[in-house]
Amino acid sequence: MSIRFGVSPIAWVNDDMPELGGDTPLTTILADARDIGFAGVELGGKFPRDPAVLKPLLDGYGLDLVGGWFSGALLTHDAEAEIAAAQEHLKLLKAMGSTVFVHAETSNAIHGARGTPLSGTPRLDAAGWKLFGERLTQFADYVSGQGLRFAYHHHLGTVVERPEDLDAFLGATGEVVGLTLDTGHAALGGIDPVAALRRHPGRIAHVHCKDIRAQVFAGVQAKGQSFLDGVLAGMFTVPGDGGLDYGAVMRALAEIDYSGWIVVEAEQDPAIADPRQYGELGLRTLEREAAAAGLRKAA
Repeated sequence: MSIRFGVSPIAWVNDDMPELGGDTPLTTILADARDIGFAGVELGGKFPRDPAVLKPLLDGYGLDLVGGWFSGALLTHDAEAEIAAAQEHLKLLKAMGSTVFVHAETSNAIHGARGTPLSGTPRLDAAGWKLFGERLTQFADYVSGQGLRFAYHHHLGTVVERPEDLDAFLGATGEVVGLTLDTGHAALGGIDPVAALRRHPGRIAHVHCKDIRAQVFAGVQAKGQSFLDGVLAGMFTVPGDGGLDYGAVMRALAEIDYSGWIVVEAEQDPAIADPRQYGELGLRTLEREAAAAGLRKAA
């Protein structure tokens, strides 16, 4: 059982809102990630997609490619079409030695729509879950056959947001469909991340750690605001700066013998929350709590 700590570049450059850090050079992101002490970094919009370019670039900073988000559309097309659409992404991940394929259904998602309140999050009925689950399981089977662990990312503003959504999702999909457990999205969606880890140990394929400011989120809900409004208001932050108990999260990961990446991720305005300073706080918090929980850091 061993873990590695990675970071998402979204703290430096937000691909959904390019006005947040959009002028930050990729070299700054990579140098900061290295200097803070991360072992790897997830893909971002500024990253070259040619492995012949990306691999030596990351190697120069001593960083591995953790993986990267893939926007799915299995509610609008079948698994064969999803497989075809994912080929370039898969090719890149395999060439870079990544171990996880992070996927989220975005065909009807609202998290990127500044004018749509979170109350408008899409919901699936029983027939929708059946269709989605069958297609997702077929796609995950293919990804698994390519040597990567499939890791579905639940997310505010998408069909897997609330506890009942997660239950329906897990009931509709096969065991090959792993989960990216995102502590921040879980908590704000009403899902207890620690309970989810303990309840579904075999499904946990990847972990994103972001902290929350619950009072800020409550204000976003009360005002009928969007996900992006919530990001700008500061509903997310890094571990150690919000309301979640990361000692409990790390103990739960130790209990289920989790092995893999733990990624610090927090969508914030970099002009307000300096990415290097907050990245340092997030990593040091997780390192401390992971060590106390008995999680072994990979050499």
